[in-house]
Amino acid sequence: GIILQNLNWRLTVHELEGIVADGEPKVLMYSPEWLENVDALRPSFTTIEHIVAMTGEAGSDRSLAERDGFPSHNPDRPELEMDDPWGIYYTGGTTGLPKGAILTHGNITWNSVNTISSWGIHGGHVAPLQLPFFHVGGPNIFLVPLVHTGGKTILCEGFDLDETFDLIESGGLTHYVAVPTMYQMMQAHPRWDDADFSRLELVISGGAPCPLPVMEKFWERGIDFKMGYGLTEAAGNNFWLPPEDVARKTTSVGHPLFHIDMKVIAEDGTELGDGEEGELLIRGPHVTPGYWRRPEATAETIVDGWLHTGDIARRDDEGFYTVIGRSKDMFISGGENVYPAEIESVLSSHAGVAEAAVIGVPHETWGEVGKACVVPASGADLDEAGLLAYLTERIAKYKVPRSVAFLDEIPKTAIGKMDKKLLAADEGGAS
Repeated sequence: GIILQNLNWRLTVHELEGIVADGEPKVLMYSPEWLENVDALRPSFTTIEHIVAMTGEAGSDRSLAERDGFPSHNPDRPELEMDDPWGIYYTGGTTGLPKGAILTHGNITWNSVNTISSWGIHGGHVAPLQLPFFHVGGPNIFLVPLVHTGGKTILCEGFDLDETFDLIESGGLTHYVAVPTMYQMMQAHPRWDDADFSRLELVISGGAPCPLPVMEKFWERGIDFKMGYGLTEAAGNNFWLPPEDVARKTTSVGHPLFHIDMKVIAEDGTELGDGEEGELLIRGPHVTPGYWRRPEATAETIVDGWLHTGDIARRDDEGFYTVIGRSKDMFISGGENVYPAEIESVLSSHAGVAEAAVIGVPHETWGEVGKACVVPASGADLDEAGLLAYLTERIAKYKVPRSVAFLDEIPKTAIGKMDKKLLAADEGGAS
């Protein structure tokens, strides 16, 4: 009956304080390598009643390794319904404030049903779990569907290139999922040319648009490689591209999965026809009922039962969908969503910064990285290294921009908003 709230270990203590305060959990469980972070967080806890170490020395905390003090009998099965919360997955937003998307027992179940019925998952399939559990893809892309069908999941501590090649060649893998950056690292590895991919039935990329050259290298090896599309609020899996259509629909994510409705709308809310580009809306039993204790944000995102994704897409005359880009003020770096408003808020807290805007710029390895455009305060003595160090202390490393451009002013739109399109076109106008 618990509600799972997996914490992103990549975040700083400052960021974790906000997420823990928002979720108001009663129990915190941790593994030994994060004890320092837990100790730094302790003073901020207001709702946590129990702190439990999963393994090893626990100090003053209870440890799962020591069974004394834990009930010896199995607890009564809780009375749960499909609409009860299963987990809270935190996702950023255009405001820069993380929001906890609720996934119910029904959301998790229906995502699995959709995946099994549309992707053909069965008990003979094997996949490694390398995606983190604090991402919705961790439990939902292959793990829960394989549990439901009696297949096998190989749990990995993380993404290790040599271990990955070992698993592909001798681990019996049939299915594999990763973000584009992981595939690029695999293809640059010395073992790529000699690796035997013949047992793999499906290789899928998610988290960010996958470059065509990456896909082509798999196709050359006879591998059914395709792009997926998912988001935290829609439980993970949403489309299926049949193997026979991969080569002729190279940029498409395919058809909606079973029990999922899709449509594309214009800015005024009218539904668009084939070939027209607009915002992608999703409806189905796998879609979140809303954000944890954020009724206003929920009402903005889910309207009349339709999830507004903020992503731009089009459907062709055969019913295949292509995701064009994002309307949200967001970019993706190495598969991680980065929300500029959050970084801008931290930059603005620096005494020497009068104004700041962050944009995503192309990067060979990570797809996109941040670039900060900063207007110094009068008399301030700013430099790039100092600003980046300031950010590194306050936000996760993957959110920290790779460069800073110092400007006299940040261009504005007619209504006074920062004109990020112009900044992106000029790549910040670095001085």
